[in-house]
Amino acid sequence: MHGYVRPGNSQPAWLFPLIVSVVLVLSVLPLARLAVTGIAAFAGGGAFAVLTDRTLWSATYYTLVTAFLGTAISLVIGAFFAFVLTLTDVPARGPFSFLFVLPMMIPPQVTALAWVQMSGPSSPLLKALHIAPPLGSPQPLYSVGGIALLYGVQHAPLVYLALRAGLLIIPRDGIEAARLSGASALRTFRDIVLPLALPGMIAGAAVAFVSCIGNFGIPAILGIPASIYTLATLIFTKFAAFTDQTFGEVAVLSGVIALIAVAGLAVQERALGGRDYRILGQSGAATSFQVGRWKFVLIPLLVVALFFMLVAPFLALVAGALVPAFGVPLTFETLSFHAFEEVLLRQVVTRTAFANSVFLAAVTAGGLLGLSVLAGYVLTRRRDAAARLVASLIEIPYALPGIIVAVAFILVFAAPLPVFNVTLYGTIWIILLAYFASFFAVSLKPVVSAYRQLDPGLEEAARLAGAGFFRRLMDILLPLVAPAAGASVILVFLIACNELTVSALLWSAGTQTLGVVIYNLDDSGSSDLASALSVLVVVLVVLMMLLLELMAKYLPRGVVPWRS
Repeated sequence: MHGYVRPGNSQPAWLFPLIVSVVLVLSVLPLARLAVTGIAAFAGGGAFAVLTDRTLWSATYYTLVTAFLGTAISLVIGAFFAFVLTLTDVPARGPFSFLFVLPMMIPPQVTALAWVQMSGPSSPLLKALHIAPPLGSPQPLYSVGGIALLYGVQHAPLVYLALRAGLLIIPRDGIEAARLSGASALRTFRDIVLPLALPGMIAGAAVAFVSCIGNFGIPAILGIPASIYTLATLIFTKFAAFTDQTFGEVAVLSGVIALIAVAGLAVQERALGGRDYRILGQSGAATSFQVGRWKFVLIPLLVVALFFMLVAPFLALVAGALVPAFGVPLTFETLSFHAFEEVLLRQVVTRTAFANSVFLAAVTAGGLLGLSVLAGYVLTRRRDAAARLVASLIEIPYALPGIIVAVAFILVFAAPLPVFNVTLYGTIWIILLAYFASFFAVSLKPVVSAYRQLDPGLEEAARLAGAGFFRRLMDILLPLVAPAAGASVILVFLIACNELTVSALLWSAGTQTLGVVIYNLDDSGSSDLASALSVLVVVLVVLMMLLLELMAKYLPRGVVPWRS
């Protein structure tokens, strides 16, 4: 039995309903439950108390201010790198691109911890270099400006990737015609490149803004000590002080975050809606400008920017892990590997977190790979409105801030499951389900890209020869999409292994993840252990990215984000 196949269609009849059922459980049901809870809070009057609370409006203010400032910083840094690395002939563009995207892959709480270790009067690194501010000086990062600065560093790669994608399709012949007519490089850039790059800049800024709105790790480490709460950290504190009103309150707060995020994307659509950006001609404006002696200015700028974005914070993180306590200067007398011994060999909580994170990441990556192979197949074979709707529903949980996804899953699974009478809340399985929802879109994208490059005639010939669906899948489709599937596994594993925003609300004793433990260790004052664990996480991220880099030549274009 090969399964029933619709006449004239290579899809089994059960395949699309299966994908629809999975999407209903992972996306529709949790978000619908969140919406119902929010409406009930409004109907019961509880929403009025939340909406008139000064804490909400203070958190909304800080959320918007830090997001706008962070987006502006991201736009400046990301646009500079995109224009230089895409349009000019500066050497080592590939390594520069790899290094610039790295901050996006590093967990935000690790970024925040590294910058705290790099600045302020207690910095072990600054003390070792004898350039630390005087004791008693305030930590400059515990401020709105500090949160915005790290938002900018964390999300600048998003602007870079969106803008770079647009720059790569600008017609080369238009630029060449302008140069041949005598226009200077600056005039060509201002009159031709910049207007055509505007959609990519707006798209990158919108994505960065939404990412700032949903960021939890950075405002949790930098904002809470200074009593600066964003909406994401306010939800976290609401759960920490749980009452019978908490579910309704956090549903309303989640709705406010979602409205701000949707408004940000709507502004993007409005900005692009009244303009025609269609282009004609041979695409590929990459390396259209020879910089000549300007490379002696541009290369140092790139190196200095990457030094302060990557190298200096990582060195500070290492220094913080090698001293017995935060504030102790790093010298040969104080140098110790005690923190690494603790997190790797002695601390039960860190070993549990390693095991939980690896388990969750591996099962999420493997499980979503199976779903993505099936969903990618059916979504690329069907071209109707139902398929487009399913694809959109898969994207929604990934597009929403992780804190909203966590709240939605708590609302669905806090009560025992019907029939089974089993409660998932407080177990590792609710985190796993939330990961499936959050990262389904990440897993699906490379597989869909690979399916779209396949010649459907190969599968059709096998079908006419009598091969059933699973035979065609195993013998023809899987070998051809295998490289993209491998990239999908690595991307999902990399993101899930270091995740904090979703698991911050879903963990309980014994289900801590690496992101949660790093935050908890720093919050409890064990900054040396948090730094040591963060160093290991950064090393893991770099190794996984290098593995993707090695696979890049076997993958469809666009699967590895920092590659052309």
